[in-house]
Amino acid sequence: MTSATPETPPSFLAAFWRLAGPYWRSEDRWTGRGLLAVVVGLNLGLVALNVRFNSWNNDFYNTLQALDEAEFYRQLGIFTLLAAAFIVVAVYQLYLNQMLQIRWRRWLTERYLETWLGEQRFYRLQIAGGGTDNPDQRISEDIQWFVEKTLSLGLGLMSAVVTLVSFVSILWVLSGVLAVPLPGGGSFEIPGYMCWAALLYAILGTWLTGKIGSPLVGLNFNQQRLEADFRFRMLRLRENAEAVALWKGERAERLTLSEAFFLVVGNFRAIMSRQKNLTWFTATYGQAAIIFPFLVAAPRFFAKEIQLGGLMQTASAFGQVQNSLSFIVNAFSTIAEWKAVVDRLTGFTHALDRVDALRAEAGIVRGEARQPEVAVKDLAIDIPGGRRLFERLSLIFQPKKSVLITGPTGAGKSSLMRAIAGLWPFGEGQVTLPLGKRLLFLPQRPYLPIGSLRQALLFPGGVEADDATLAGLLADSGLQRLSDQLDRSENWQLFLSGGEQQRVAIARALLHRPDFLLLDEATSGLDEASEQALYRLLRQRLPDAGIVSIGHRTTLKALHDREIQLAAAAAPA
Repeated sequence: MTSATPETPPSFLAAFWRLAGPYWRSEDRWTGRGLLAVVVGLNLGLVALNVRFNSWNNDFYNTLQALDEAEFYRQLGIFTLLAAAFIVVAVYQLYLNQMLQIRWRRWLTERYLETWLGEQRFYRLQIAGGGTDNPDQRISEDIQWFVEKTLSLGLGLMSAVVTLVSFVSILWVLSGVLAVPLPGGGSFEIPGYMCWAALLYAILGTWLTGKIGSPLVGLNFNQQRLEADFRFRMLRLRENAEAVALWKGERAERLTLSEAFFLVVGNFRAIMSRQKNLTWFTATYGQAAIIFPFLVAAPRFFAKEIQLGGLMQTASAFGQVQNSLSFIVNAFSTIAEWKAVVDRLTGFTHALDRVDALRAEAGIVRGEARQPEVAVKDLAIDIPGGRRLFERLSLIFQPKKSVLITGPTGAGKSSLMRAIAGLWPFGEGQVTLPLGKRLLFLPQRPYLPIGSLRQALLFPGGVEADDATLAGLLADSGLQRLSDQLDRSENWQLFLSGGEQQRVAIARALLHRPDFLLLDEATSGLDEASEQALYRLLRQRLPDAGIVSIGHRTTLKALHDREIQLAAAAAPA
């Protein structure tokens, strides 16, 4: 997924194949190819049945014209068999198509999740700027639409081509020869004239459809983005419900949500307007196509060159040829939506490429060496946009020692921590970690997954502990009331206060036992006495660990072996 060069976006077909191709070469390729082959075979079976229905039309209507009652009932019997076969083929064509859809979607979703979550790309997308909007929506919805509409349009196009090939010869024979009188006498003969009429009709319709409907591609792209933005704002309100309620910010949030929804409505109205114009044309085009073959074939019928069955068969064959040639007209709205989805997934893929390129070009070199300490040498930290927070900073963090980093807001304390943890790519210098040692970073606002309290303590995995150990860690961290609720499932970030969440994070750190622990104001939600108790607990339980803290309280100085002050960067001239 990260092979293309971000600076040179591929053509649309290349971008499409980059999205679609990997599945058909994957470990699931044989099952996918097998399902596709069966679906294609059933699709061709439907075309073959339509050809047989066309022949049946001739026999049936000729029977009606001849008033042959016995043959009438025989033709009804034939129709029943054909209809039953059509139903069976249509049902399994749909069922196996959906089976292929879900397998393809599952593979693509797992691949995108692995890529998005791998190498912290989900985080780097946010800090890099100019990335992509709503990656969750692109993975959850756009992949579904991509798979569904790719199969729908691909099979539809194949069916249209096969139908055209199957019926054009029938229509050519049924059309006969049209003699066009010439002014000077004589006539000009046009063999298979109804085939030419269907071709001209479809060409004109396709051209006009493209002229009318082309803006729908961009409008559909924007609609998906605006809908996702609106959902994200509501999700963010739900996650911060308590803060909004305490500030009585309902009115402000209502205005924000209304503004976002206003954009959704405005873009949708533009889609409505363009879709209305397109529907005016396609509906007129479709209705005219019903009567058009009768008008063209009527002279031969009234001249008694063909019977009623021949007229109906000719009209049916013309409809199939014209419908096949008008595939773009009939499917234009779907094509516009599909194009928008491909563009969004392609944009997402390019954003992931840019993140990898940014990481490869990062000036901060991070590596490991056989040494006991964490070494920072000539480190300079930038923020996106180019402003430098500090430069040429060299530090040593030793095991069994604790260091407090202080300084004014905006001095780069948290960015320094993130650079050590490998999350911040902007700047230059070198960070060297002890080979084989484990580093753990506790932010001010810890992450607690939705689920049981046990899962929150064990997150992200890799450690095991019995109930007594977990209960003891909770009690030692000041959460005695939760010691017997390990299997209780909650959204813990809403259920616990900020200070309690930080206590859970401390208990988690004690469970994972890192060699170096970085705390970015990780106890700011606690009172000073509780903070001091937790620091003493960390030093007691993790005596060999190096501890690096960021904080503003003066009481923290007594809890660390030394203090490093970062000065605020000078404002750009």
